[in-house]
Amino acid sequence: MKKSLIILLVTLISFSCKKDFIDLQPISDMNAGNFYQTEKDMNQAVMSPYGSLRNLYNQSFIYVGEIRSDNTTFSWVPGNSKDMTSIDNFKDVLLSDNSFVLNLWNNSYNTILRSNIVIDKIDAVPFSDKKLQSQYKAEARFLRALTYFWLVRTFGDIPKVDRQLSVKDAYELGRAPTQEIYDFIVEDLKFAEANLPAVHVAADKGRVTVGGAKGLLSKVYMTMAGYPLKKGASHYALAEAKALEVIGMGQYSLVSDYKALFDVSKKNSSESLFEVQYKKGGTGTGSPWNNDFAPRFSNREVVLVGDKGGFNSPTPDMSKAYETSDPRKALSMSDSYVTVPGNKLITEKYVRKYYDVSFSFSDNDNNWIELRLADIYLLYAEALVRQNKQFDVALSYLNKIRQRARNSTGGGATILPDYLPFSSASAFSLAIEKERRVELAFENHRWFDLVRTERAKVVMSAEQLEQNGFPLGSWNDNMLLFPIPLQVIQSNPEKIKQNLGY
Repeated sequence: MKKSLIILLVTLISFSCKKDFIDLQPISDMNAGNFYQTEKDMNQAVMSPYGSLRNLYNQSFIYVGEIRSDNTTFSWVPGNSKDMTSIDNFKDVLLSDNSFVLNLWNNSYNTILRSNIVIDKIDAVPFSDKKLQSQYKAEARFLRALTYFWLVRTFGDIPKVDRQLSVKDAYELGRAPTQEIYDFIVEDLKFAEANLPAVHVAADKGRVTVGGAKGLLSKVYMTMAGYPLKKGASHYALAEAKALEVIGMGQYSLVSDYKALFDVSKKNSSESLFEVQYKKGGTGTGSPWNNDFAPRFSNREVVLVGDKGGFNSPTPDMSKAYETSDPRKALSMSDSYVTVPGNKLITEKYVRKYYDVSFSFSDNDNNWIELRLADIYLLYAEALVRQNKQFDVALSYLNKIRQRARNSTGGGATILPDYLPFSSASAFSLAIEKERRVELAFENHRWFDLVRTERAKVVMSAEQLEQNGFPLGSWNDNMLLFPIPLQVIQSNPEKIKQNLGY
């Protein structure tokens, strides 16, 4: 019998049952035949795809969003891990049996499966409140759309799984065109936008709202406008409109202090549109980044409790990207640390944006902010500039980001002065790109910004020269996508074909 289709055929279902949203725990091996009977059952079912996002944001998305870009690298690699270095160094061949790529694929389709279960089952369940029924479905469709957005940007054409599949159906499933996947994402997000609430009660804080759906839709349109679909002006206009709707809602605002954005005591702030929820305490729901990003051989001078990974280390170019005295640098990264004991200066860069004191090992309280208002401001400004209109409005939103950054330290206008009008749209676009890089550093945006704006070739060629000491050589656009995992192809070679160049 053929090997099963990796995660497309997964039938393991897990749910959660506590009252507080961020405390919800999975319960495995539940009898699915006796489940999905009540509103409470469906509420628990919706929690399942939320919970599975943690497996993706823990590490997989960091590999493709940050390490693949010019932002970060590894300060320490165990043994001779080509699985790690080939994502970072373009001179190493990125093979289709890469374990990190396979994990991303499997965990993504697991999240999609869990979302599809909710979508498939919920209409048959009696609800006293039909709006609540539509809300639960909208949450599942948002989570499905978010996961597909990551998949299509990473792999290009991918299987479109829009329902629970039989084994026979799964073997008939090939890779859907990128355009079809984006249309599917947009359809899901429009449904979510129409059926999600503006806010949740305190116990449900962290569940997605209409602002999250609008914000992600703006980002999707922005991506569709650029490479590879190149929809251009029509989709820049759509991105502009959705971003403006978020801004016009009035419920989101930039927090006054940049540092507060990443304070574990101030999660789900007024700036946040959607965060992946984590909670430390030995329950398996804590976040690992403070420990993962610490220099491998550091001591308590960097993290007080737990492991140190040497993972996702800022590049020299990332360090230089910050302007002199930009307070976001010291809050986001460090170029060195002083040993304790020994008082020796170690010039090793590390991310400090996600600082917390671990409960044990790598168990921290940080959420992952997937969408926040600063991102929307910058997308809005860029959408205007790409359409060659309202440069004054775009400039005002770009400067709002700088004003917040300098006000975080009370440094006055001499630190990060406002941008003055630009001489051209191209110069303006590059300034927005730079501001996105330092404002959103280490938040998984950089690689996809470079791809959609067709700046990856220029930027990554320079970064690889700095990192490896010799030029990248001939550029191939195949490098913009990751390989389809070998196991997936082997499970269904008649239907699943490999990306070009792998």
